[in-house]
Amino acid sequence: MDFTRRETLAAGGAAALVFALPGGALAATTDELIAEFTGGAEIADTGITLTAPEIAENGNTVPIEVSAEGASAILVLATGNPTPPVATFTFGPLAASQYASTRIRLAGTQEVVALAKLADGSFARASKTVKVTIGGCGG
Repeated sequence: MDFTRRETLAAGGAAALVFALPGGALAATTDELIAEFTGGAEIADTGITLTAPEIAENGNTVPIEVSAEGASAILVLATGNPTPPVATFTFGPLAASQYASTRIRLAGTQEVVALAKLADGSFARASKTVKVTIGGCGG
């Protein structure tokens, strides 16, 4: 079978495109990220506080606050974003408090999840749904 130059370039370009595009199988789901952070351990619904607005007029800058007394690490996930992990905060033994405040970007209305690894090795979870309006009109 003989290939023309045009067919060879088209086949090579298609092959390069297949390997260059991110695959759906490579993207980690929220449940996989939670399992990776916790190692599959049980997660309590108390022990961590997540403060986020119910309605965010601008999805580019959504203010959040997380705190967990005695936490060594806090992971924040935005379940509807193309890349769910938003931030990981690590606290050393000399940290005055286990509190963090930041602004995150949300692609649209979605659930924000915060997970904390506590000093005793247990895990805590808090979540909140944030509605992102379009153009700040409440739509």
